[in-house]
Amino acid sequence: MSKKPKKLGKKPKDFTAQIFKILSKEPSKSFNYKQIAAVLELSDTKSRNEIIRDLKILKAQDKIHETEVGKYQIISKAEYYEGVIDMTSRKTGYFVCDELEDDVFVPFINLNHALDGDKVKAYIYNRRSSRKPEAEVLEILERKKSEFVGVIDIQKNFAFVTTANAKMYTDIFIPKNKIGDAEHGDVVLVTLEDWPKKADSPFGSVIKVLGKPGEHNTEIHAILAEYGLPYDFPIEVETYANKIDTSITEEEIKKRRDMRDILTFTIDPKDAKDFDDALSFQVLENGNYEIGVHIADVSHYVQEGTILDDEAYNRATSVYLVDRVVPMLPEVLSNFACSLRPHEEKYTFSAVFQLNDKAEVLDAWFGRTVTYSDQRFAYEEAQSIIETKSDVIPAEISLTGSEYIVPKPIVDATLKMDELAKILRRKRMAAGAISFDKVEVKFNLNEAAEPIGVYFKQSKDANHLIEEFMLLANRKVAEFIGKQKKTFIYRIHDEPNEDKLMGLQSVISKFGYSINFKSKKDISSSLNNLLSEVVGKKEQNLVDTLTIRSMSKAAYSTENIGHYGLAFDYYSHFTSPIRRYPDVMAHRLLQHYLDGGKSVSEEEYEEKCVHSSNMESLAANAERDSVKYMQVKYMQDHKDQEFLGVISGVTEWGIYVEIIENKCEGMVRIRDIKEDYYTFDDKQYALVGEVSKNIIQLGDEVYVKVKNADLVKKQLDFHYLRKRE
Repeated sequence: MSKKPKKLGKKPKDFTAQIFKILSKEPSKSFNYKQIAAVLELSDTKSRNEIIRDLKILKAQDKIHETEVGKYQIISKAEYYEGVIDMTSRKTGYFVCDELEDDVFVPFINLNHALDGDKVKAYIYNRRSSRKPEAEVLEILERKKSEFVGVIDIQKNFAFVTTANAKMYTDIFIPKNKIGDAEHGDVVLVTLEDWPKKADSPFGSVIKVLGKPGEHNTEIHAILAEYGLPYDFPIEVETYANKIDTSITEEEIKKRRDMRDILTFTIDPKDAKDFDDALSFQVLENGNYEIGVHIADVSHYVQEGTILDDEAYNRATSVYLVDRVVPMLPEVLSNFACSLRPHEEKYTFSAVFQLNDKAEVLDAWFGRTVTYSDQRFAYEEAQSIIETKSDVIPAEISLTGSEYIVPKPIVDATLKMDELAKILRRKRMAAGAISFDKVEVKFNLNEAAEPIGVYFKQSKDANHLIEEFMLLANRKVAEFIGKQKKTFIYRIHDEPNEDKLMGLQSVISKFGYSINFKSKKDISSSLNNLLSEVVGKKEQNLVDTLTIRSMSKAAYSTENIGHYGLAFDYYSHFTSPIRRYPDVMAHRLLQHYLDGGKSVSEEEYEEKCVHSSNMESLAANAERDSVKYMQVKYMQDHKDQEFLGVISGVTEWGIYVEIIENKCEGMVRIRDIKEDYYTFDDKQYALVGEVSKNIIQLGDEVYVKVKNADLVKKQLDFHYLRKRE
């Protein structure tokens, strides 16, 4: 059925928000309807009558008072705040403001065209009465986003674009002359241009056609576009990058510490194309060990003030989708010049440590170097050396596809560094660090990027080896500058919110676990016990996910508050400049201070920290969406199969079920459970059958089948079959 255009201007106009805005700007002044009409540039009788009506309504609601006949003033107790709108999926929202203890409910009628994430000025009323407070949006100060992805519905003289985002409560009206090349049913990117006061929907125009719904590239590009992330480089940036001199020169080598003769190798995922980091190892005459953490010297090539640097800063991070990487830097740098590839000399920025057998750091040196990688390992190959203590790499895990022998010095270095890394890790855990080794869902893809299998990636000793030395470098660089009290970019992680931990406690108690709240260290210790106890159990992914959600979010900041999760007083990001812009800034600042430079502007770098944190969040959302998309795509081909799952969430509208064998999560709607009439019991996190009194609760194992797999919404719906006996 075709969609009719929405008729405009037929219903009485609501001037409430405009009246509030006018009166709140001058709270000591009284206005009559004529003065308000003059400010709004309205002279017709109908509009004036509507203003008079709204003034009387506001007076009756005790939001304004009549100072003299026909003159009105804001009530002095009225409270105005700036904050952000957090929409629900039910066309209502919450006003989130740091100055308020709780988020404040915003009914749909009070949104006044505000969308999810918008920064707004709002009026809070009924805050001091027994009724729950509500907020009304008076002014939209800043739109969070102006570009949206959706499917276009083209009619004879206009079109509408509907998004799959449940928090976007309106479609977007597209005039006929702004449809561009879009065809009916295309996935498009539109920009929001205007939202006339009388219109139910905002007006926009199509800026890009992404393709047909359900097609692989269309959906991947739609995910990127939804978060404002690019999927290619502007031609001028590519051209600039391709012209950079990437040769290794004697002149530049003389300015650096030459470490090319020291045994150096990389350990990375099998499919990695960019190698940010390498480790060097040598035994010193005094019996101690010199371990170098060598990081690609991206700042040598990416110079401040260039279009390349501007592009890298704007992106701030590489984006790792299921089937591709959207790099922060063009390929000539990310995969070649800056990548520490085997048997190639590279410019590096290094943290070189002297450690003893107790993994105590006796000395540290930071600076620019030139290195040569003797060997490239995949994690599986390094893991084989650690587990077997053998120099033979079997063909089935070898990068070359055939068995080979690893030189003895590399085997010895790997085993000794593994030994030291384990000591470093034990010390970290003893200090209160939390071990988040969450299972990662990965897909086997065919040549057409179709998912043909699911597997899980878990960290092993080889991963921990690299992790511990990267953490050591990040910590020591941050400590080196932090103790000088100079501006730097820290990676910070605040302590968890106790309310969130109590929420976690109420869920995990269903599985027989608990958190010890006696002290900060007891909390850390019990969280580690929890995470280790659930390993391999049906509830592992649920508990891991909920525990991570109970934590504060890590972020970048010039204000160092330490890193709770790692139990470090000083921590930065220094080791991944190919894929993270904050690391590039850390390199520049470290070199600036090594050269004797003065402390830089904290305000300027705090702004860069906020931008980097925001972009990291968008990239993480896009990455999650790409996993959800691939899970839905995978399940489309398994519609007739019965799966065993664990109930991972219970709400008043249904249950969420996570399939144990592939971690795909979907919903069973309460109305689709036919065996009884179920109602939601929020105290038990359960659905209770009205007749049978049967309980379906969090953690139960149930059998399900795919009911619907919606690629556009990235949503799975399941048929409920039965509970596992």
